[in-house]
Amino acid sequence: MPPAPPLTAAITLAPLLLLILTGPVFCWRPWPTTKPNSTDILYGGSKKYEGSSEFVHLKYHMGPVLTANITVYPIWYGTWQPSHKRIIREFIASISAADSKPPSVAGWWRTVQQYTDQTGDNITRSVRVGEEKNDRFYSHGKSLTRLSVQSVIKSAVSAATRPLPVNPKSGVYLLLTSDDVYVQDFCNNICGFHYFTFPSIVGYTLPYAWVGNSAKMCPGVCAYPFAVPDYIPGLTAVKSPNGDVGVDGMISVIAHELAELATNPLVNAWYAGGDPVFPVEIADLCEGIYGTGGGGSYTGQMLNGGDGATYNMNGIRRRFLVQWVWNHLLNYCTGPNALDH
Repeated sequence: MPPAPPLTAAITLAPLLLLILTGPVFCWRPWPTTKPNSTDILYGGSKKYEGSSEFVHLKYHMGPVLTANITVYPIWYGTWQPSHKRIIREFIASISAADSKPPSVAGWWRTVQQYTDQTGDNITRSVRVGEEKNDRFYSHGKSLTRLSVQSVIKSAVSAATRPLPVNPKSGVYLLLTSDDVYVQDFCNNICGFHYFTFPSIVGYTLPYAWVGNSAKMCPGVCAYPFAVPDYIPGLTAVKSPNGDVGVDGMISVIAHELAELATNPLVNAWYAGGDPVFPVEIADLCEGIYGTGGGGSYTGQMLNGGDGATYNMNGIRRRFLVQWVWNHLLNYCTGPNALDH
């Protein structure tokens, strides 16, 4: 990834519009706009088997991918319990834990590693948690826009005490908002998003992602299938593997955004479709698919623990439910718990 550009006086129109207008692309999630009796809910699983499609043409657009060892810098915005932080930290650490019991988070990341840059270098297998920043006093309020999300990141990297390192080459800045914080479009059509910071706001071009805890606002949407919305009949919630519906639901969204940040950090690398304003990325193509046979509202075949919890992969000590990602070599969604592995 090239070094960060110098501070500029204004944001160019194109990236600003891209940030504001970029809409979500998904395989399936129970958004409020979903029709309760639609055929997608009833028959979606048989219509889209594991996302496989001859019509998906994922292409490389010559931009950088994250080939250097990745350091994730969490920014804990709002009120976070230590137990919540431990779950998320362990998931991130599990990405590089190659000796975890299969099917594993590290096995899931191996699909992401298959993507390369223009020199043929693969995305790194090394992902670690770096320095962290707490913003427990809601420095920018409890309602954030997409642009004010960048202001939170600026505060974290320019703080008078213990600022986060500026790492444009291999750093990923992960803004995590607590369950009492609303972010623009949250629950309506997004559960998280990624982009890069504008030099005119932050001072640097830094890949970042935001993911919110939906426990109080919309667990039936963003923590599905650990919670289900009451406006869609026939859906049954499953037990979360770490005992926290909101945080367990965040894990798959964090995974989604990390996979796309690694393969498309500046929104000019790996995506489908000809319009970079609405890129269809490797996790977008597989949203809602967690196992073999998944598609539509059917999550696919998952695993059940002795305690009744549902998951599909193992971390270092914990279990997680993580959506699959698009394998451009096989041209379909895949994950470490696939029955044909």
